[in-house]
Amino acid sequence: MGQAYRVAILGATGAVGAELIALLEERNFPVSSLKLLASPRSAGQTLTFKGKPLTVVEVSESALQDIDLVLASAGGSVSKAWASKAVAAGAVVIDNSSAFRMDPQVPLIVPEVNPDAVTHHKGIIANPNCTTILMNVVVWPLHQLQPVQRIIASTYQSASGAGARAMEEVKLQAQAMLNDEPPPTDIFPYPLAFNLFPHNSDLNTQGYCQEEMKMVQETRKIFNVPDLRVSVTCVRVPVLRAHSEAINLEFSQPFAVEQARSILEKSPGVKLVEDWQANYFPMPLEASGRDEVLVGRIRQDLSHPNGLELWLSGDQIRKGAALNAVQIAELLVERQLLRGATLTTSAN
Repeated sequence: MGQAYRVAILGATGAVGAELIALLEERNFPVSSLKLLASPRSAGQTLTFKGKPLTVVEVSESALQDIDLVLASAGGSVSKAWASKAVAAGAVVIDNSSAFRMDPQVPLIVPEVNPDAVTHHKGIIANPNCTTILMNVVVWPLHQLQPVQRIIASTYQSASGAGARAMEEVKLQAQAMLNDEPPPTDIFPYPLAFNLFPHNSDLNTQGYCQEEMKMVQETRKIFNVPDLRVSVTCVRVPVLRAHSEAINLEFSQPFAVEQARSILEKSPGVKLVEDWQANYFPMPLEASGRDEVLVGRIRQDLSHPNGLELWLSGDQIRKGAALNAVQIAELLVERQLLRGATLTTSAN
């Protein structure tokens, strides 16, 4: 007999929701019961967990009763509407939206970076933005040896960041354009197939979009360096599922390339991918479906003696969202921080 937990997934029918279901099974998370929650539009669908069919039900206060853990991936407005109700009913909520990330009362966690922050939760824990997670997993081990003074990041973001319907739209766009037909743009404002454009989230008065500011503000909070200099340009590219990032790091003194390479080879959640002779480095196709963030092309910044350049690719749906949330849940279990745990055997 061991501790197992009553888990609910809010937003179960989305791309991240499907990945959460798969990861709970794949990682053998101690689930005594699993409840799949979604909007009225998606209620009634049937999904499978450990070979058993589960019916998706509409989220409601009654549906949130007798739940120990809620993994939420249904958008900020939904999280704001239901997270506090879930906490009031006794659950801990790990939220994948941006609703609570910058709330000083809510821990913002990348388990490879700041796992101890999990002990400070008051019912809600925020999952960072996908691009922030991927960058932080790679930069943090270097920052531990020599604090980073400045980060300049350019992202190459896949359609999956906008959800399952966006991924399907890119496929439809590609087919339409190959047939000399106008491509549909229901999800994206412009065609993404055979194209790219700066991230289309709202711009602030300084000309930075919300996605870019998420990386700036979230990295400062996760690293606990409020004045860390970070500048980001986010671009949507015609890739289905995995984000890539070009990262420039500035330190207070030179950081040897071989030392950086050696550190990243040993870092949790990171896989070094470099074949200089073949000009072979991380690619989104090879990062898709993997837990690790692939990093490579580590080199000296020719413009600055204290600078390093690197390139990474990571699965936006897994480590950029669902896997990071499940890893946070595993921290809660490990540290016995989940309320309402039931003594039973895990569900088969």
